[in-house]
Amino acid sequence: MASFRAGILMLDTRFPRIPGDAGNPSTWPFPVDFETVVGVGDEITVPESQTARFQEPFVEAARRLEDRGVNLITACCESSIFLQDCLQAAVGVPVLTSSLLQVPWIATFLGPHAKIAILTFEQSALSPAHLWAGGINPARVVVGGLEDTAFHEAISGNLEVLDTDRAREEHISATRRLLAEHTDIEAVVLECTNMSPYAPAIREATDIPVYDLTTLIGWAASAHMHD
Repeated sequence: MASFRAGILMLDTRFPRIPGDAGNPSTWPFPVDFETVVGVGDEITVPESQTARFQEPFVEAARRLEDRGVNLITACCESSIFLQDCLQAAVGVPVLTSSLLQVPWIATFLGPHAKIAILTFEQSALSPAHLWAGGINPARVVVGGLEDTAFHEAISGNLEVLDTDRAREEHISATRRLLAEHTDIEAVVLECTNMSPYAPAIREATDIPVYDLTTLIGWAASAHMHD
């Protein structure tokens, strides 16, 4: 297998990064390097108009990862898709900031009337600007959130404890609600990187394809690796 290492930009947070989360090294089948964007925590979940103030620390952190020899850079934050172009311009390795970048590709192999569900941390925070930044046709997606859940409380409160069993059931319930409301959904994309640990449970409970940041980075990594 060819040598491949991914660099992951991390927010300055303390909530648990359980197996399956992009911020847990055991999630990845290849080596990863983490780089904390110092001083940038949950406040990165902001409108596009305010994201520019985070540009410099993200660029500096991405360049530190590039200097350490990573082959690709991704990020563990909800609004990093707004930084896709500036990060890619700042470094010489591929940058994939968000699972949302998969949505246009997924749409190409579904029927023309099929919908893609985007499950996000907070529905109201996923704006049309996020979809625009990801090249997503709004007519092809429906969006649901995890508001009023233990999962949301733990992440938004930056708590050190997370009830993973309860969070798993909350993710399944939220997905089932979307499927009940929109019978034309044929795929699910988990936008928040902290949702990835629950993708297997959602697949098993709903029998529908589920995509997240790990599927995006796994696809990109496969182009670098061989037997």
